[in-house]
Amino acid sequence: MSDLDFYAHVATRGDVLGAGISAPPAAWEVALGSDYLDDASHGLMRRDYGLVELSFEEHDGVWSCFGISVQVHRLRTGDASMVPPPLLNAYGHFASRVNADELSAAITRLGYSIEPDDDTTTTDVRRYRVRETGARIFVVADPDPYGYGEDDPDMPGPRAGDVRAVVLSPSWWPKES
Repeated sequence: MSDLDFYAHVATRGDVLGAGISAPPAAWEVALGSDYLDDASHGLMRRDYGLVELSFEEHDGVWSCFGISVQVHRLRTGDASMVPPPLLNAYGHFASRVNADELSAAITRLGYSIEPDDDTTTTDVRRYRVRETGARIFVVADPDPYGYGEDDPDMPGPRAGDVRAVVLSPSWWPKES
């Protein structure tokens, strides 16, 4: 299995190594380990594993996941610690970039459809939706939207067509017909 298989799995199945929407923090710790950062306030919590970021909400003392975000753009730094060890064990090496066309093809091969889901508030990122799951895939459209010019050679910037993130949360998106 490859990193592309991982991204396609999240977009089509909505889980990471068996933990998904509604899972409590303990289930995520079983899946991804104990190396994370929690940021909690007022009944909400963000758990950051580097590549994978989770959103939790507390109801009556019980925390449950309501958002899964795979922050692909964080891999451009080349910092291998961004990928939790259980993901490395399951999927192997994670490339510093993911091409949106390749991810779209992988999703389609799994029998799912992907369609544009752009909003008009931005032109530097395009958004796509996996129709069957509601997952959103954010893709770089303009790597230099503010006209800053050349990339810093020590910090490779985005390229048009790079996947920025894969995001799944039933509560974040309007219901589609």
